[in-house]
Amino acid sequence: MTITKTQNGDSLTIAIEGRLDTITAPQLESELRPVMDNIKELIFDLKDLVYISSAGLRVLLASQKNMNKRGDMCIRNVSADVMEVFELTGFVDILNIEE
Repeated sequence: MTITKTQNGDSLTIAIEGRLDTITAPQLESELRPVMDNIKELIFDLKDLVYISSAGLRVLLASQKNMNKRGDMCIRNVSADVMEVFELTGFVDILNIEE
């Protein structure tokens, strides 16, 4: 998995490439932890995410809960395969997913 962070003021975009699973989810968590207090908008760009597991869903849910206290979070550029996981798990009702 490759993570690319782009910060513009208090807005942070995280682009994820590859697989977000049990092995890679801790890497994303450790990338997010130090910056969460300094942002008001968090954008996940999932254009190049090919797979997400329950561990990856957990990181996104924790991020959403955290951002609910301080600002906004949205998810963009979701592939059909990842969107299917969001739909099957009910995450489409929890996360702000832009098309």
